[in-house]
Amino acid sequence: MLPESLVEPLQQEIARVRLIHDDDIGAGFGEVWLPHALARKYPNAGRELGWQYVFPSLKRSRDPRSGQIRRHHVDEKSLQRAVKNAVRAAGLSKPASCHTFRHSFATHLLEQGYDIRTVQELLGHKDASTTMVYTHVLNRGGRGVVSPLDR
Repeated sequence: MLPESLVEPLQQEIARVRLIHDDDIGAGFGEVWLPHALARKYPNAGRELGWQYVFPSLKRSRDPRSGQIRRHHVDEKSLQRAVKNAVRAAGLSKPASCHTFRHSFATHLLEQGYDIRTVQELLGHKDASTTMVYTHVLNRGGRGVVSPLDR
């Protein structure tokens, strides 16, 4: 699911990617790697904007599979490092990582009253028992129940 508040920033990012891609095409590059069957079926797809990474690397590099110069995606380790630095800068005593956001997402949905099947689907779990792990933080006893009269 994409939050409404991120639609405009994402559109701005795609506009930025279009400019980068146009520059790459103008310089004789601009093709991303596609799985072999897809590349054979759609030989020009790797040069189309729709196949470009939303978060491209700042630099082009040599693709180890083909030897071609291409622009890959931003390394996920960059984001992991940024989160780690933010956790440290915030002075948090508990460990947190990118995966913590996934747990927080699921927990907040359950706290807001969304059913376990909806959360299961959003997280991509095949079995509801995997999603049930998130309910342990909701054990609030009778104090966690809000009277319908108070709503």
